[in-house]
Amino acid sequence: MSFSEVCIYQVKPQKVEAFEALMTEVKNLLEKQEGLLLLRFVKREYHIDMEQIREGLPPPKITRIVKSVKYMLYWEFDTKESYGAAQKNLYDSYWKSIEKHLIVPHDKYLGEVMF
Repeated sequence: MSFSEVCIYQVKPQKVEAFEALMTEVKNLLEKQEGLLLLRFVKREYHIDMEQIREGLPPPKITRIVKSVKYMLYWEFDTKESYGAAQKNLYDSYWKSIEKHLIVPHDKYLGEVMF
């Protein structure tokens, strides 16, 4: 069973460009991690409400920033051990640089992939 993490970053609005540039650099490290099966990085740019859901409409674009810009990193590994080694590599190289762009420490959600 593969192992995955979803990481939520809340970036200071004035740090968005620098954060995106940094994460492009980080991506090169992440893609080289042993056992990596999938890597995705998403910027939250849309929202959805019940009207969109009921009507099957596309979500509208977010038009203003309130407090932070949110990003999600999803990566999946063949084993928990591969994930642990990748976390250490990230911690040893870019962790502090990433944290400097955030309004709060990032959230991590971990688990084995069910399907």
